[in-house]
Amino acid sequence: MSRQSLRERAYDLLTLRIQSGDVGWDDRLVDVTLAAELGMSRMPVRDALMRLAAEGFLVPTTRGFMLPRLTVDEVLEVFDLRRLLEPRAAAVAAQAMTDEMVDLMERSVAEGTAAMLRGDVPVLFHASETFRNAWLSVVPHRALAQTIRRCFVQVQNVRLTTMRDAATLEVIVAGQRDLLAAHRARDAVAAADRMLRFVVAGEEAFRKAVAAAAAAVAQGQGQGG
Repeated sequence: MSRQSLRERAYDLLTLRIQSGDVGWDDRLVDVTLAAELGMSRMPVRDALMRLAAEGFLVPTTRGFMLPRLTVDEVLEVFDLRRLLEPRAAAVAAQAMTDEMVDLMERSVAEGTAAMLRGDVPVLFHASETFRNAWLSVVPHRALAQTIRRCFVQVQNVRLTTMRDAATLEVIVAGQRDLLAAHRARDAVAAADRMLRFVVAGEEAFRKAVAAAAAAVAQGQGQGG
């Protein structure tokens, strides 16, 4: 296999790990270690890591690569952007939707629902990203779709912050189910409405998780004092 092919394979495998929630904030991705795991030389893995860093999925450190961790304010700023962009994108996607993508979204929702019921968060995250990529792939406005894809880092931060809340996972699946129904019906108005509700619900879950974490820290400090 050529180095180019190995680099693409390493990139695809690492992207899958990131998108499925397999990589946490405290994990360090080191090229030598990953090369041994993937059964390839160091350079294709290094090239893949550098590409992921250039795309914003990772940040380089002195000891490998890590997920970027946004501040609370940065996450909330991106929610503002998503509320403006994603309803419009969902609407035009509904108008351009294909049977093939509807089938893929249906399979993703089914997979995500099953994963939620058995508490398999990584599989749920992977199914959610498949669902997101499916409807984004039919958005005819390339710049709009690319801008939304750049929000993945924020989406990943929200997922990692809220992943321990079972109620939030139910909201994710329910929101995707509603959005799927709108896309299946090719209903642009409903798709925009469902997407706005989905983004708002995500922001509410994030704010709730941040508040709970802050309360837990304050309680721990109070007990320690």
